[in-house]
Amino acid sequence: RDKKTVAVVSNNNSATHNIAEKLEKKGISFLTAFLGSLSNKQKFLADQSGIYPNMEEWELPPDERQQLEQEITALSQELNLMLTAKNRIAKYLWMFIKYFSLILAGFIAVLPVASCVITAFKTPEEYASTNVMTLPGKFYFKNFTEAFQKANMGVAFLNSLIILVVVLFFSIMFGAMLAYILNRFTFPGRGIIKNLFLFASLLPGIAMQVTVYKIMYNMHLINSIPGYIILLCGTDIISVTIFIQFFENLPNSLDESAIMDGCTYFGVFFKILLPLLKPAIVTVMILKGVGTYNEYYMANLYLQDKSRLVTVATSLYKFTGPLGNQYNYICAGVIITLLPALIIFILCQKQIYGGLAAGSVKG
Repeated sequence: RDKKTVAVVSNNNSATHNIAEKLEKKGISFLTAFLGSLSNKQKFLADQSGIYPNMEEWELPPDERQQLEQEITALSQELNLMLTAKNRIAKYLWMFIKYFSLILAGFIAVLPVASCVITAFKTPEEYASTNVMTLPGKFYFKNFTEAFQKANMGVAFLNSLIILVVVLFFSIMFGAMLAYILNRFTFPGRGIIKNLFLFASLLPGIAMQVTVYKIMYNMHLINSIPGYIILLCGTDIISVTIFIQFFENLPNSLDESAIMDGCTYFGVFFKILLPLLKPAIVTVMILKGVGTYNEYYMANLYLQDKSRLVTVATSLYKFTGPLGNQYNYICAGVIITLLPALIIFILCQKQIYGGLAAGSVKG
C-alpha cells in the first residue's frame, strides 16, 4: 500500500517508487517518512483524505500541488542518498568483520608454530633468559641432533611407520567391507547394527579406557605393538559412515551385471567397487592417518616401555620431568615430527585435494 501511495502521490515518480521498494525490503514504511516531511496543512489534507493517495481528491491548488511534488522528489533523492550511504557502511563493516576474523584466526593458528620454531633454535641458556617470542641471537642447530638422538626418534619413526601402514590397511579394508555388507545386503538386524554404530559414536572413548585396559591386560597385550595395532584397528565409525555414504551413490546395476556374468560377491567388491572407492579411501586415509600418527594417550598408556616401544608422539616425553621441561629440545623434536607429514602433503597434495573433493561430492 505504501508503494502504491507514493507512486500515485508523486504522479508515478519512478525514483520515489524505487525508494519505496528498497525501503519495503528493509521493513521501513516510506509513507511514514513521507508524511513526516509534510507541512501541517499538508498533513491535515492527507488525514482528511484517509491517506488514500489521489491528489485529485485532495483538491489542492496547482501551486501547492507542484510544491508537494517537488518536496516528494527532494525527499526521494534524500532517502536514496541515505540508503546508499547505509548500504555502503554495512558493506564495509561486513568486510571489516570478515577479514578481521580471518586475520585473527590465522594469527591464533600461526602463533604457536612461530613460537615453536623460534624456541627450537635457542640454546638452553638463551631460552631460560629470554621471552618466548624473542628471536635467537644465533641459530643453534644442535638442538635437532640432540633431540633426535636422545629421544631415540629413529626407532620412533620406524615404529610409527609400521603402526600407521598396518592400521590404515586393516581399517580401510574392514570399514569398506562392513559398509558394503550394510549397504548392499538385506538381512535381519541390519538396522540394529547401524543404530549400534551411531550409539557407539556417542560414547566418549576416555570413559571406556578402564574396561579396555583390563581386557588388554588379561590378553597380555600391554607393551605389545601388535596389541596396540589391534586396539587402533577397532571399527572406525567415521570411516564406516564415509564408505556407506559413498556406496549409496554407486548404482546396484554394477553388482547385478557383474553377478550375471559369473562374478562372485568377493569379486564384485575387490574388482569393481573397491577401485571406485579411491576418493573415499583417500579421505579415510587422511582422517585415520593423522589420528594414528598423532595418537599420544593410548600409545603412552599401552606402550609403557619407552626404551624400545616408542612412537613419534611419545618420543618427546623423554624431555619432561619433575624438575622441569626442556622446551628447546621438545620444540626441535616437534619440528622433526612435522617434516614427514609436510613432505607427504607437498608431494601428494593434488591427490589429497582431489580425493577430498570427490569424497565430499559422493557423500
